[in-house]
Amino acid sequence: MGSERRLRLFIYARIIVSFLFLAATLLLGYHDPSVISERFQPGVIRLMAFSFVFSVISLLFLKKLRFTQFLTNLQVIWDLSFVTVLVLFTGGILSPYSFLYLLSIMTAGMLLGRRQALYTASLCGIIYGAILDFQYFGILTFIGLSQEDAHQFGALRLFYTIAINLIVFGLTAFITGLLAERARISEEALQRSSIDYFELSQLNSAIVAHSESGLLTTTVAGRIRVFNPYAEAIVGLSQSDAYDKPIESVFPRLAGMLSHSTHLEFEYQASDGTLRILGYHMSPFNDTDGILAGYIVNFRDITTIRSMEAALKKTDRLAALGELSARMAHEIRNPLAALCGSVQLLSSAADIQKHDARLLDIVSREAERLDKLITEFLRYARPATPQLTDVALHAYIEEDVLFITKDPRFSSITVHNDLSPLVRATVDPNQLHQVIINLLQNAADAMSDGGSILIESSTAPGVVRISITDSGPGIAEESIQHLFEPFWTTKTTGTGLGLAVSYRIIEAHGGTLSVESPPAGGCRFIITLPVF
Repeated sequence: MGSERRLRLFIYARIIVSFLFLAATLLLGYHDPSVISERFQPGVIRLMAFSFVFSVISLLFLKKLRFTQFLTNLQVIWDLSFVTVLVLFTGGILSPYSFLYLLSIMTAGMLLGRRQALYTASLCGIIYGAILDFQYFGILTFIGLSQEDAHQFGALRLFYTIAINLIVFGLTAFITGLLAERARISEEALQRSSIDYFELSQLNSAIVAHSESGLLTTTVAGRIRVFNPYAEAIVGLSQSDAYDKPIESVFPRLAGMLSHSTHLEFEYQASDGTLRILGYHMSPFNDTDGILAGYIVNFRDITTIRSMEAALKKTDRLAALGELSARMAHEIRNPLAALCGSVQLLSSAADIQKHDARLLDIVSREAERLDKLITEFLRYARPATPQLTDVALHAYIEEDVLFITKDPRFSSITVHNDLSPLVRATVDPNQLHQVIINLLQNAADAMSDGGSILIESSTAPGVVRISITDSGPGIAEESIQHLFEPFWTTKTTGTGLGLAVSYRIIEAHGGTLSVESPPAGGCRFIITLPVF
C-alpha cells in the first residue's frame, strides 16, 4: 500500500507539472504567438501534452485496477524516455534539461528500491553518454543536433561532462536508494505497529464486552465512560444512556469512593427489582504522560456466593449441632427407658394410692413425650437414606392436599395445586410427603384467620423447584436466619424440629430448602430438587 501511495503521488505531481507547463505555454502564445516558436519547440509542447495524457491514463488504471509492478516499471521507463526525448529536442549537449535524469533516478529509487535506482542510474549514464558521443560524431544531425556544438565543447570537456554526470547519477541512485530503503523499513515498522495496535484494540473491546463481570471507567470527575454489557444488564442502562453520567447517579453507594482503591461490597437494587450484593474493586489509571486520567471500577454480582456461604455455614453449624445432640439423645434415652420401666412397675402395684397413681401417670406420659421428642430429633440428626423413585409431582402433591384438607385447621384455607402435570422428580415419596405436610401445616398455623396457599413449580437446567406460598403475615428477616435450626420456633407449642427435619430431608436428596418473603406479602418456601 505504501508503494502504491507513492506512485499515486508521483503521477499527481507529473500531471500538475505538465498541466502548468502547457497552461503557461498557451498563455504566452496567446499574448505573443512568436514566443512558442522561439522559446518552446512544437515538439516539446507535444511531448508535454503526451506526458499529461499518459499520466492521466496511468492514474485511471491505478484507480480501477490493483497496483502492479508492471505499472511502476512503466512509469520509470516513461520518465527515461521523456527526459531523453526532451534532451534531444532541446539541443543535446546544450540542453538545460539533462538534470531531469536525476529526477528519473530518484523516482526509480523511491518506487522500486536501491538496486533499481542503480540500474536506472547506469541506464541514464549510458543514454546521456551515447547522446553526447553520437552528437560529437555527427550521427544525430538528422534530428537537428549540430555536430559543431559538440566540437566547441571539445573532446576532453565532453569526457569530463559524461564522467561527472555518471558520478552524479551514481551518487543520486545510492543516496536515493538508501533513503528509500530506510523509509520502507520505517513504513513497514509503522504498519506493523498500527496492526498491533488495531489487534490490541479489538482484543480489548472483546474482553470488555464478554467479561463475566461489570466493568466501567470514569473520568477524574467521576463521569462514566466505558460501560460494558454486564453492567448494562445489572443497572438497566445502555452504554449510550450511562455515558457521562456521574457514577453516584448509577451507584449511590460509590459516591465519594473514587479516590479509595479498595475491595468492598454493597447492596444494590438491580433493574429487575431484586436486591443484590455487588462486590467491587476500584483503582485509578493514568494516561500516557503518567497523569491521572480516571478510575476503573470492576464489580460482580456475588449474591449467590454470599447465599451459598451462608447456607454452608448453616449446614456446618447444624451438622455439628446434630452430631453432638444425637450423642446426647442416645445417652438420655437409656436412663429414660429405665425410668419408664420403673414407673410402669410402680403403677402396677396393688397397694398404690390413687393420688400416687395419678402422679405416676403424669410421669409416664411425659416420659413417652420425651421419648417421642428424642425419636424425632434422631430422625433429624441422622436422617435415613432416601429410597428414590420417579414421581409425577402434580398427582403426588394432590394426594397430600386431599389428605391435609381434612385437618380442622384448613377449614377456612384454600389450597391451590398449580404444579404442571409434566413436571417429574426423583424423590423418596415418604420423606417428601413428610416435608410437604409439614410446610402446609406451618402455613395453616400462620393463617389462623384463614387465607390461601399456592403450590407452584418451575424448571431450570438440572433442577425442578416447588414453591409453597401462603397469604399470611409473613416472616421477619431476623427469624429467617434461625428458621431451620432445631428447637427454634415462634409457636407457643411444638418442638421446633419440623422445619429442621424437612431441611435435612431435602438436603439428603441433594437439593435445598429456602424461604423468602414475596413482594405481595406472606411467606414462600422453595424446594429445589436435582433432576437425574
